[in-house]
Amino acid sequence: MNLILLGPPGVGKGTQAKLLIDRFGIPQISTGDMLRAAVKGLTPMGMKAKEFMDAGALVPDSVVIGIVQERLGQDDCARGFILDGFPRTVAQADALSEVLSGLSRSIDAVVSLSVDKDEVLKRLTGRRACHGCGAVYHLEFAPPKASGRCDACGGELYQRDDDKEATILRRLEVYDEQTAPLISYYEAAGLLRAVPGAGSVEGIHEAIVAALKAS
Repeated sequence: MNLILLGPPGVGKGTQAKLLIDRFGIPQISTGDMLRAAVKGLTPMGMKAKEFMDAGALVPDSVVIGIVQERLGQDDCARGFILDGFPRTVAQADALSEVLSGLSRSIDAVVSLSVDKDEVLKRLTGRRACHGCGAVYHLEFAPPKASGRCDACGGELYQRDDDKEATILRRLEVYDEQTAPLISYYEAAGLLRAVPGAGSVEGIHEAIVAALKAS
């Protein structure tokens, strides 16, 4: 099964991807993971990506697409894959379609998770990380035993810049501008499976599985 996970920051894509990995026995593939692996593995596209990264520049779509093509050709993707964080734009979606066609493959379904903006803000602004060991907590959903202190090492907890409201609102704007158009793109292709991202983790997972079985 070849899947794409869509959704704004804080919707729970990473959590659901892990459950889908266990359910279907296929790898989760994220853009960041692919870039790091390609650079570390000194693949042809990884070396090109490193040039841009070393210069502090964004890795262009042409290189990202090449890395995706390298990754999808690996043995662990033979039974399927879960793309998380890619494609981010309609142009990338078009390029992905060409890559998959060259591999005699196609996307089976696109799972679009959605929650309202207030819920995203509550989920992300409530996160706190430990200065000492990096453990992550949530003020409401997974609070530390002692306020402001890590359960594991006693380190001080802090709010990361990525979890501050202004940063989150900007990330949501970028998502709406660049990635949200993929919802109608994949809906027109008959691939979209819209699933509400609110509720229990297990409940959302079962809703995704039900949507995939109905496709």
